[in-house]
Amino acid sequence: MSETRRWNGWGHPDTDYPLPGEALAFLNQHIGQAKALPGVTLEEVVKQVPASRVEGHPLLDTSPEQRVRHARGQSLPDWIAMKCGSYGCFPDAVAFPENRQQVVELMVLARSKRYTLIPYGGGTSVAGHINPRDDGLPIVTVDMGRMNRLIAIDKQSQIATFGAGVAGPALESQLRGQNFTLGHYPQSFELSTLGGWVASRSSGQQSLHYGRIEQLFAGGKLESFDGCLEIAPIPASAAGMDLRELVMGSEGRIGILSEIDVRISPLPEKEGFYVAFLPDWEQGVAVVKQAAQQRIGLSMLRLSNPLETYTQLRLAGHAKAISLLEGYLRLRGNRVGEGGKEGATMLTFGITGSKPQHRSAHRQIRSLIRRAEGVYVGSILGKRWRHGRFRFPYLRESLWHHGYMVDTLETCTPWSNVSPLMEAIEKTLSAALEQDKESVHVFSHLSHVYPQGSSIYTTYLFRAGPDPQATLERWQTLKAKASRVVVELGGTISHQHGVGKDHAPYLKIEKGEYAMERMGQICGLFDEKQQLNPGTLLND
Repeated sequence: MSETRRWNGWGHPDTDYPLPGEALAFLNQHIGQAKALPGVTLEEVVKQVPASRVEGHPLLDTSPEQRVRHARGQSLPDWIAMKCGSYGCFPDAVAFPENRQQVVELMVLARSKRYTLIPYGGGTSVAGHINPRDDGLPIVTVDMGRMNRLIAIDKQSQIATFGAGVAGPALESQLRGQNFTLGHYPQSFELSTLGGWVASRSSGQQSLHYGRIEQLFAGGKLESFDGCLEIAPIPASAAGMDLRELVMGSEGRIGILSEIDVRISPLPEKEGFYVAFLPDWEQGVAVVKQAAQQRIGLSMLRLSNPLETYTQLRLAGHAKAISLLEGYLRLRGNRVGEGGKEGATMLTFGITGSKPQHRSAHRQIRSLIRRAEGVYVGSILGKRWRHGRFRFPYLRESLWHHGYMVDTLETCTPWSNVSPLMEAIEKTLSAALEQDKESVHVFSHLSHVYPQGSSIYTTYLFRAGPDPQATLERWQTLKAKASRVVVELGGTISHQHGVGKDHAPYLKIEKGEYAMERMGQICGLFDEKQQLNPGTLLND
């Protein structure tokens, strides 16, 4: 339930990851001394909530606290709004459907009363998907979290059917009780939901083995104003257009997913995560590209560029252990750059499958590492990565309280463009606040690789401004400059986070005017009066 979560941040209030002293010293050195923004209490925000515009109905909760808890997602602008009290707009009601029939009832109600509907999964969007926009119509946010059960499982066909509101841990728990797994682990896994994964075209950390959500989504039911779009989980078909592609990435613009069929896998016999260091970025890229193009049986490949490698080691704390590791790497000819601009790159890789598959993949990837004069350091750092794989969103909380803002952007591009695009993104972000004489610390990694190219995941940190509005303006400058570079230099505006409202202004550059017009017409066929999550996906 939402009450067990932070109302104005990420995750559970009893979970905390304090920054080590070495990490704070590092940030002070590279960005400067920061000061936290003043905060507000839940009680103060509740007082801002206006009277609801919806009529009373058994499915609608109009309590001010629920409306606060469902007003924002997890982007940096959302955090500024939640923590500083500058919301601007709240939903008029929150619905908690428990079955398909109640979703249909909400669709009928919204159509007859002219309510705007916003589907809400885990509230983890970092692109503005679930933020209400005041267009004059009453707004109902539909929290799918109670539709969270395993409805059916066909073990022979390896197909499972879930309620669309099931969150990652509950989904995996129910499957593991049957000796199966979906294997979809986005960084938001703890809170994000299956419906959100499909609607935003999510990608999990082990997509190299299990596939992106496109490969895992088999079918299901989408409730629209005019009826149910039902897609059977047939393994393959040449019977016209694949309607799954219509649903994936629709971001709530054509209806609400109620039930979802997914392709599941037996639990793996063996799984391990390992770390190696490559002498420089070029050789690191060559190794991951060869591994992807040779289709070595890995479940994950993550290559940190030299600055991310340097930053991660400094922010980890454990100064003595890190010093010993760096000394060992120097002896083996791999130097972690002191400034982070040049030097070794850290490669984290995972292997999932049977014991023979594990042995074969391990042998092949280590051979590539060895030929590139890399240093394989085993599973200790890999186990640490696995243990903390969903920790980063909690670190945002610690950074916030010290006055440091952190955000990410991600894209995907062909191999020939990976390094030039990454360099352009980092250069743009690093210089974006020079007019304010503010430093921005920027680093990147490749986390989802394909034979044809790779995603680029960039993290940037900067100091909070003197007040919430100044901080928001700094973010807007950074976001706008980097997003334009991404789409103008051959990247997609999103590889895994979706479009939402934040990326919608840039989608036309990527897709073209003709495609945007046709996408708008498709959405209009399902939602003639723009009552379904308006402003999301399409810049309308």
